[in-house]
Amino acid sequence: MRRGQTISTDTLEKKPIFWFYGSASVAYGIKNNAFSYLLLIYANQVLGLPGYLASLALACAMLWDAVSDLLLGHWSDKTSSRLGRRHPFMYAALLLLPITFYGLFNPFIELNEDNTFAYVLLMAILIRTGTTLFEVPSTALLPDLESDYDRRNKWLALRYSFGWYGGNGIHTINFAFWVGAFGVAVQHGYSIYGTVGALVIAAVILISALGTQKVAAAIPRPKETFKLKKIAHELAQIFQSIKNRNFAALFFYGLTTGIAAGLGMALYLYNTTYFFGFSGAQIAFTGLCVFIAPIIAYALTPPLGKKFGKKNAAIGAIFVNVSLYPIPYLLLLAGYWPDLGSWLGLYIYSVFIVVEVVCSIVGNVLLDSMMADVVEDSEVSTARRSEGLFYAARGFSLKAVSAGGIIGAGTIISVVGLDGITSLEMVTSQIRFDLATLFLPLYCGLYMLGLFMVSKYRIDRELHNKNLDKLATRHDVKSEDSPASVSS
Repeated sequence: MRRGQTISTDTLEKKPIFWFYGSASVAYGIKNNAFSYLLLIYANQVLGLPGYLASLALACAMLWDAVSDLLLGHWSDKTSSRLGRRHPFMYAALLLLPITFYGLFNPFIELNEDNTFAYVLLMAILIRTGTTLFEVPSTALLPDLESDYDRRNKWLALRYSFGWYGGNGIHTINFAFWVGAFGVAVQHGYSIYGTVGALVIAAVILISALGTQKVAAAIPRPKETFKLKKIAHELAQIFQSIKNRNFAALFFYGLTTGIAAGLGMALYLYNTTYFFGFSGAQIAFTGLCVFIAPIIAYALTPPLGKKFGKKNAAIGAIFVNVSLYPIPYLLLLAGYWPDLGSWLGLYIYSVFIVVEVVCSIVGNVLLDSMMADVVEDSEVSTARRSEGLFYAARGFSLKAVSAGGIIGAGTIISVVGLDGITSLEMVTSQIRFDLATLFLPLYCGLYMLGLFMVSKYRIDRELHNKNLDKLATRHDVKSEDSPASVSS
């Protein structure tokens, strides 16, 4: 199979590898749900770790990501194996990620105030490493599986759909039957969550890796392999690749919106519980509603990307998302919202959430598809494919600064007076006003700055096809100059 060759012109849904590739993101969705919504409150209220130490453990794990993500992504780009460039790392993840995910919520040792911080830190680092070992190489398969500018959108739309179903699915079940049923301060619910999550993650890694194995093994091996002894040379190549201006536009978008995403996720339960007054059952209902969002996004993304181009469609979708986000808050503050905690308010809120999630998925699918197009754009100038590096760097930009969002959220909570609030009755109108006026401008402003960054991206359909033509010509010339070609 020639690198970058489109799998087939037939309907993608009929190809098993399409589903094996897309379903891989279920594992990331489950892990992301755990770290975004549960880990902080679990470490604090169940394990007894002070909030600032729990945040410190997460921050240290993200610092480790800063090194490991880029190196592992680059390493997978230059791996020569009969299994393919990516799969040795994916199989290694099978030995690490499920076990450590289980161990985080089912501690392997008896924890006390002397060892809890070290244990949480170690588990967080190992889980993030396992996630990198699987998610980065798995996502980076796309440029080798599909070269068509528009069809790449469909591959990633499916992948994002599976990721949302994995994360939102276990989130909804968890709050309905496990942590939500036993209480957020009770170990038992987290134990069930960790066990089920680990089993599903293991199954997803195995099925996806085996399902994509044959095609990946047929892709030509890289001519230059990773050499740890020449780490300075490897680092120089990393910096050469990431200097690509189109990659930079997507990377800096991730930096700014990562902070916004961290803010939104860290404040989500505060906003739904104390700003809008929703109960746990009502929050679970919103989770059920969100199940239709990936289906809608899967249908919308390919035609939108084809009609308007990836960049314009992505900017448009994310702009709609950011424009809708503050409306429920502003309506409540202005007195036009139904009663706090009412089901009518929940139905209206859920409609907003579903539309926002659809727009978010559409935008992020197209942005990841744009990153796939950067691979050929970079290869034209460097003669080296760096899919793993690019996806690792974009993923790290989103993960790293989300820690800043979490810190910002904690600051906002303290400033507005939500520390110590334990019931809806304790929340005053002034607290709601202060929360909205501090959170919303920062959240929306960061996303608008991110969209400005994306506007600097320059690869469109025409340039992508020119890059493919240049690479094809280069490949043909090398083939003609090879000894086999000369002798024939």
